[in-house]
Amino acid sequence: MVLASGAGTRVGAELNKVYLPLGGRRLVWWSLRAFAGVPGIGTLVLVIRPQDAELADEVLGAFDGTVEVVHGGATRQESELNALRHLGKRIGDGLIDTVLLHDGARPLVGRELVERVLRTAREHGGAVPGLVAGDLLAVTAEGAVTGRPPGTSVRVQTPQGFRADALLAAYEQAADEGFVGTDTASCMERFAALPVHWVPGEQLNLKVTYPHDVPIAERLLPR
Repeated sequence: MVLASGAGTRVGAELNKVYLPLGGRRLVWWSLRAFAGVPGIGTLVLVIRPQDAELADEVLGAFDGTVEVVHGGATRQESELNALRHLGKRIGDGLIDTVLLHDGARPLVGRELVERVLRTAREHGGAVPGLVAGDLLAVTAEGAVTGRPPGTSVRVQTPQGFRADALLAAYEQAADEGFVGTDTASCMERFAALPVHWVPGEQLNLKVTYPHDVPIAERLLPR
């Protein structure tokens, strides 16, 4: 599931940032291409805003009808739930065992990372990629430094992967209770008993958020 239903206003463009040009394609095309090349990925879903339908059609023309389109909601979590409900019957029938959720604004995701997340999610129930954050300090409410946070802190990336039936059930329960998490993993931590495992992320798997991120991604693309 590639999420492209946000506005991306911080990048300063007149259109949704996932449709900005990158390497001769729309930015979100690169994410879809990475997932399409991974064995074991049977269904590709692009979650879009209705007003971006023409741009999405342009992107999807390169995939010969293999990508399904779902309209997103008012929040990221609502958009994910719309897509999960779209897949609901296939999840219930056991045709889809695992769902990977990826931010369309991360165009440089590698196929190897997608494979690692998929493999780990199938083995343990949940997988989240991230980079070790060795530059963090713990501080008090008054601003006093108390040392480094306990354990190992990681900067979370996507795709995040989870067992499909548990993911759908957790999102339905979250909707019933009005809970909105910071990301998919936070929702699963609250409403599912699945163990979520950390998978080493990739340095190049940056998120395009600000205007300067686009030329950086352009320069990194050949790598």
